[in-house]
Order: sequence, then C-alpha cells, then structure tokens
Amino acid sequence: MVNKIWSFLIIIGILFCLTTNKIGLLNEEILNSAKTSFEMIIKIFPVMALWLGIAKIAEASGLLKKLSLKISRPLKFIFPEIPTGHESLSYISSNIIANMFGLGNAATPFGLKAMQSLQELNKTKDTASRSMITFLVINTSGVTLIPTTIISLRMMYGSANPTSIVFPCIIITILGTISALIIDRFFARIS
Repeated sequence: MVNKIWSFLIIIGILFCLTTNKIGLLNEEILNSAKTSFEMIIKIFPVMALWLGIAKIAEASGLLKKLSLKISRPLKFIFPEIPTGHESLSYISSNIIANMFGLGNAATPFGLKAMQSLQELNKTKDTASRSMITFLVINTSGVTLIPTTIISLRMMYGSANPTSIVFPCIIITILGTISALIIDRFFARIS
C-alpha cells in the first residue's frame, strides 16, 4: 500500500512539472535530494556505529540479558498468553531494551525472532495472535529513551543543544506507549 501511495505521489509530481514546464526544477531536486541523502548517511553512520557497538558490547557482556530479565516480569503482565519462561519473552525484552536506547537496527533481529517465537505459540497460523498484536503495538509506539538518530540529525544540522529533546522524547514515549496499550486492551476486549 505504501508503495502505491509513493508511486502515486511521484507520478503526480512528474505530471505537475510537465504541465507547468518545470522539468529543470524536477531534475535539480532529484539530484539535490540524492546528494543530501548521501551526506546524511555519511554523517549519521559514525553515531549509529558507535551506538551499535555499545549495544554489541552490552549484549556480549550480558547487560542486555540482565536488563531483559528485569523487564520480563512486567512483560508477563502485558503478555499473559505467553507461558512463563518461554523464549519469546526474552526476545521481546531484548527488543524493547534495544529500542529504549535508540538502537532500532539492533532491535530488529530481536523483534523478528520474537514474532517467530510468538507464531509458534499461535493456534491460528493465518491470523495474528493477541500477543503478536500487543508486541507490534509496543514496538510501533516507539519505546525510546535515547533517540540517537534524532540527536545525530540535530548534530548534523548544527543544533546548539542536540540533546535537549531527550526529556520531551521520554515523556512522549511513555505517554505514547501507555496510550497504545490502553487502546490495544480496549480492542482486545471488544473482539
């Protein structure tokens, strides 16, 4: 669906440029956006590499596992359908911990493993289980305490204080996650 939307927007943009005789502007914007994207990748890469390296060290030292065990108890309350001690809880915990530190790239493998593990528990394989939906809701609500990508973008564009957004992001992520869980439970009770 997203591909169709983007395709539609691109076609509309090209048609608009053709009808208003602004093909030169279109070519200029295409080249400028490619240049800007490349520069952004070059500037963000060191920050992402640093945080992913820290995450790898935390994983190798067992810190992620210890933090995952700490939050697995509250997760049992959120995911009552998952049997105690099931591997999916540790994958979900690891995914949430990695996301909390703004390591979306490092969190993705844990999220995929969590979904695979939850699919094994799923009785109807062609429909998402209650736990799968709740996990997706938590993941989508953006449980982030340290928004590394946003901080690096703010650094890249010369912000005087790139970390000033950390506290507002913490408040928003807490409110967003709580709201998402309330809505999830509401729809779970309806269905």
